[in-house]
Amino acid sequence: MPGFELFGEEERQAINEIFDHGGGVVFAHGFDAMRNGSYKVREFEREFAARLGAKYAQAVSSGTAALKVGLLSLGVGPGDEVITQAFTFVATVEAIRETGAVPVIVDVNDTLNMDPAAFRAAITPRTKVVLPVHMMGECAEMDEIMAIAKEHNILVMEDAAQALGASYFGRNAGTMAAVGAYSTDAGKSLNTGEGGLVVTNDEQRYVLARGLHDHGHEYSKTKGRGEEGAICFGFNYRMTEMQGAVGVAQLKKLDTIVARQRENKAKLMKRLQALPVKFRRSADPNGDLGDTIVFFLPDRAKTDKFVAAMRAKGLGTKNLPDAIGWHFAKHWKHVMQGNPRYEGKCDTAWEKTADLLECSVAIPVMVKMDDARIEHVAETLLQVGREVL
Repeated sequence: MPGFELFGEEERQAINEIFDHGGGVVFAHGFDAMRNGSYKVREFEREFAARLGAKYAQAVSSGTAALKVGLLSLGVGPGDEVITQAFTFVATVEAIRETGAVPVIVDVNDTLNMDPAAFRAAITPRTKVVLPVHMMGECAEMDEIMAIAKEHNILVMEDAAQALGASYFGRNAGTMAAVGAYSTDAGKSLNTGEGGLVVTNDEQRYVLARGLHDHGHEYSKTKGRGEEGAICFGFNYRMTEMQGAVGVAQLKKLDTIVARQRENKAKLMKRLQALPVKFRRSADPNGDLGDTIVFFLPDRAKTDKFVAAMRAKGLGTKNLPDAIGWHFAKHWKHVMQGNPRYEGKCDTAWEKTADLLECSVAIPVMVKMDDARIEHVAETLLQVGREVL
């Protein structure tokens, strides 16, 4: 699942190179005379964009920062509404609120991603952007979402924080819309500890995102950093050279990570077909990142019993149900304060999503699972199934 599984000498050497050859400069900007041409963040951005087939990538300090910078690059601000989904990490909605816009949160369907029909029903004259989230390595139904957005002249931004390496009918997650946002934190398929990237094919949006993440700097080609002007209001969401160096090393491993996850998931799925459960529907099975298996149980009581039996046998889950509080809007009363649409109504606002998530079990798929571990996980789940279902 996460890139830290393949941390090794390459990442160590990448950081050492900053000190051995890069003058010890760990700031991503300036100090040109000291750094001997070593610009790790810039290198990471170029290689990241190239890997995804995008024109521009702007590295930032976190996936949450990437979401905020991406939204602001689309002109989102007070008075606007941004439609997103009820199953996502809380950062998605936090970023919308940070821009001053109003989050409009819709149900997911059995893909556990945005329900296109729910998106359509939530559109108002104030809708500026729709922000589908590709949860747990699976892309949302982007063809339908993009078509609805085009029909209503709504901008589309992808939250691909949990889907770097996934694709949707040949298109990389995060590259189908006007802007894509990624996370490279410790639990993601590419791990720089903390970090994120904003990706776009639009030069004007890229230039704006670059300024927004760095106090508005214009990035002059003729003036020094201290002398150049500003193109916009900004803030400090910069990535460090150490993060950039690790990112360059990790990016070289991404294809291996994805291939192994998909292989291991296929082996597990083959064994788990004997479970009397319904599995998550994939919008594009060939594009799945392969880091998670999700299935639905008949009701909440059986789900609780199933998970308790799993834990008693030493198996864990991923986000569902272990971290559902951070991944389902029903639990974000602290985020919804001041929002008349949801304040005091979170418990019942997304009943369709609750019916899915509260009967879901998510199994992590790891890069380094060998056949013995796969067999152990599969046999344990089948045994739990025999006991509970």
